[in-house]
Amino acid sequence: MPIVMTEKNKRIINVLENKKSDQVPFWFMRQAGRYLPEYRELRAKAGGFLNLVYNPDDASEVTLQPIRRFGMDAAILFSDILVIPHALGQDLRFETGEGPKLNALKNVEDIQNLNVLKIDETLNPIYQTVSQTRKKLADEGFNDTALIGFAGSPWTVACYMIEGGGSKTFEKTKKWAYSDPKSFETLINTLIDATAHYLIKQIEAGAEAIQLFDSWAGVLDHYNFKRWVVNPTAKIVKIIKDKHPKIPVIGFPRDAGEKSIEYVNETGIQAIGLDFSMEPLWAKENLQTLMPVQGNLDPVALLSGGDVLKRSAIDILETFGDEPFIFNLGHGVIKETPPEHVEELCEIIRSF
Repeated sequence: MPIVMTEKNKRIINVLENKKSDQVPFWFMRQAGRYLPEYRELRAKAGGFLNLVYNPDDASEVTLQPIRRFGMDAAILFSDILVIPHALGQDLRFETGEGPKLNALKNVEDIQNLNVLKIDETLNPIYQTVSQTRKKLADEGFNDTALIGFAGSPWTVACYMIEGGGSKTFEKTKKWAYSDPKSFETLINTLIDATAHYLIKQIEAGAEAIQLFDSWAGVLDHYNFKRWVVNPTAKIVKIIKDKHPKIPVIGFPRDAGEKSIEYVNETGIQAIGLDFSMEPLWAKENLQTLMPVQGNLDPVALLSGGDVLKRSAIDILETFGDEPFIFNLGHGVIKETPPEHVEELCEIIRSF
């Protein structure tokens, strides 16, 4: 039976409904992961990253590890944005020190070989992780902790699928999108269908909010940002809302800058995540007046700790904290970050 429900006493859910909170709620991107010794121990036993992601017992355990340590207001599903291309039939591997590697898409035939109809064969363990995590949160007394599901947005996922991994320039992807937009749109539409289905299944398994990560949104000019970031995001949000209108969606168009206004106005999201390059006062005046915002501490400030961490965090809290706001990082926790610095940040936020 689907779990779909929202508990009104959860601070993050209230903020996502554009309500002010008695205390600024917080969670951190990549809060479940490699900076924690208990995670590194579990990953070593699992024998590889994907083994961990596709094992519901282990993945739910990783999701809960930072909640037990630090008590964030939300747990975010431990997974990866590249499970979608993997489920569509693209080879995926994670090589130590090099990040993800995929067999790059090279032509239209490669796109036509992707199979949306069979993605649940790969993704079912992740839905089980969501269900188990939601149950464990309740069983362990974290009744005020929301569970966030997520996926990568089509543009960003397409970048990995075409480049075969990470890139600094994304020239292959941009060249394909610019020179043959018709076939590129076929890939984007495939990713829209797969991503919306995947997120709906997460919601039915117990996710209470969704975040869409568009990590490479900032590499596009205005016209292509509209076509490959805004429009696909709007379609995914509409599909989700048609089935689950009360589930909030957070968008994270990294490095979008002023284009974030268009993203906010046209995608149907309920909150926008801010990267750490976003100027807080500009975001307060231009984005927080439209919807709740989330962000945007530089992860290096968290890595550094001490006075720089305190000053940076308080500046953000003082800028955004008087309106609906979720404290987060402007990108993920860096793996070398001492857990003590995370504890320090949690205390700064709670005492604000």
